[in-house]
Amino acid sequence: MIQPRFSRAVGKKMTSGSWEQFAGNLAFVTLAVAMWAHFSTWYQKSLIGLGRPLWGIIAGITSVGSMMLAIQFASGIYIDLRFAPLALAGLFGGAIAAAIAAIPAIVFRGTVGGAGAFDGVVAILVISAIGAVVHFAFRRKTADIYKLAAVTTGLGLGLSIMLVTLPSLTKSGAASAFGVPLVLMNCVATIVCGLIMLKTARLKLERQVLETAFSQSPDYLYVKDRDSRFIAVNNNMARLFHFSSPAEMFGLSDFSLRTAPDAEDLYHREQEIIRTGKPLVDFLERMGDRHLLASKVPLRDSEGQIIGLAGVTRDITERVDLERELREKRNLLTLAMNGMSEGFAMFDKKGFLIFCNEQYRDAFPLSRDARVIGAHITKILQRIIEAGERIGLPEETPEKWIEAAAATLHMNKDEEIQLKNGDWRALKTRLAHDGTAMVVVSDITVTKQAEAALQLSAQQLRSLADTDGLTSLANRRAFDAAFAHEAEKCRETDIPLSVLMIDVDRFKLYNDTYGHLAGDECLRAVGNCLGKSVKRSTDIVARYGGEEFVVLLPNTDETGAMAVAEEFRRLLSQKNIPHATSEFGRVTASIGISSTGGDVLLSDTRRLLAAADAALYAAKEQGRNQIKVQSPTDQISAARAG
Repeated sequence: MIQPRFSRAVGKKMTSGSWEQFAGNLAFVTLAVAMWAHFSTWYQKSLIGLGRPLWGIIAGITSVGSMMLAIQFASGIYIDLRFAPLALAGLFGGAIAAAIAAIPAIVFRGTVGGAGAFDGVVAILVISAIGAVVHFAFRRKTADIYKLAAVTTGLGLGLSIMLVTLPSLTKSGAASAFGVPLVLMNCVATIVCGLIMLKTARLKLERQVLETAFSQSPDYLYVKDRDSRFIAVNNNMARLFHFSSPAEMFGLSDFSLRTAPDAEDLYHREQEIIRTGKPLVDFLERMGDRHLLASKVPLRDSEGQIIGLAGVTRDITERVDLERELREKRNLLTLAMNGMSEGFAMFDKKGFLIFCNEQYRDAFPLSRDARVIGAHITKILQRIIEAGERIGLPEETPEKWIEAAAATLHMNKDEEIQLKNGDWRALKTRLAHDGTAMVVVSDITVTKQAEAALQLSAQQLRSLADTDGLTSLANRRAFDAAFAHEAEKCRETDIPLSVLMIDVDRFKLYNDTYGHLAGDECLRAVGNCLGKSVKRSTDIVARYGGEEFVVLLPNTDETGAMAVAEEFRRLLSQKNIPHATSEFGRVTASIGISSTGGDVLLSDTRRLLAAADAALYAAKEQGRNQIKVQSPTDQISAARAG
């Protein structure tokens, strides 16, 4: 059995070593919860029905780990952060998770024994119960952040009461010696780990919504890589090709699903999209006796490089069959069709207009006067040119366009044209048995606008994935991708790379004083100042988390990074945002800078971030509202010396 390694408090008073012990314990608890959060996100489908029990087990193990890092205050009395994971087990998992988490904690505390063993078990039961009570008391009607605040308050009050009522703790004087730090650090651990769990729950929900919308769409949705191989399909797409699940199609191409000529045609069209970056909208495809209408757009990564394509295909077989039926029966119907909602016209074999309703003429307002019974198709096309009614008309040699368009009148075809005023018309031309060309005109403006809105929404969703919702800066995900890319370039070319880490001073006090809405506005103002501090499009400003920001400066040495930091401090100072609870009376920020060349990053790219973080820590430790610089080599030397 692994024996716990306890640190003993010196003189029953808080020392710097005790605080370091607390900090290490906090880091352990936070890391354990964060690891569970990431694990549960990536494997959420496999954890259906097991999430709460497993969370209880993880919380219990984390509580035991915290006790193994405890500070021994007196014989048999230990100070640690075991209560944070226990409270959160009940909050996020209910009574079952709370009970599961409490069991290993109680067993371990009983095994360690000592004068405070009984009181320690009581405290474990009380805090676990508080988390479960808050879980059931608030239900779903209360915002999750308020639930976290409630359980944190309950934990703080519960620990405070037990410190002055439980016999062994009262007798040892733990309340006066370690009471405040114990309660404070357990509350801090609860808040930090709770926020991690809340953020994870939100990401799970967003991912589940997107996956559900994709998989259950009534259309055929799919994503292909640059080689036109399927990497994602929805359920309808799998059923179309007679697969029992979408996973069976991963890695396949159209050559495995269609006839060779059809697959070859599709492959070349898709490769043209990837090569040119131009989408293919409403392209008619055939698959056996089925008619499919496909739209395909290129997919780009955060750097604008095309990495594949996404497609939406609709089955319009029913519509095509109905049109065929209509064409076959149309000659049996009366020519008096003025009551129909769509425009309708008939041209004889020679191209003369022999019938049209008012809807047909109204559909083309600028050439309406030319669309009269007896007019030849060439005269109508000439009027279209003169009025400039359509978009995309030729500016030179209009005669050739008129000749070519007139030649296609007596052909079965579907067209979509856009008018000068932005409206869209769909023209369906069908030939009767006697050679008469019948044209049906539909107003598809609303449909086209809906398609444009859908494409815009898709673009906005892709943008949101890389954007911080509060400050509109890049988010942590986008920064990590950019940092990995620039670090690789730095290693290959040995050009300098600099990082600034910025932390808003006393931001928790600012939130407590002015409220979270004001805190959000403060973060936006800080992000705005940072955005104005950089001058190049290659510089990346991101919100790193909470009140912490980060700036990535490619091809920038320490002097350039210092100039950006000074400019940011100047801009923030000009904002002069009041901060009554700060020693400076206004909102300030601490900045850590680190710069390096490619040789330092050869073994570990994270050294640069670690050095910048260490410099930021030094700036905060030495009084805040200042800039500190530390190179990755200094960081390495300090680590070896330690």
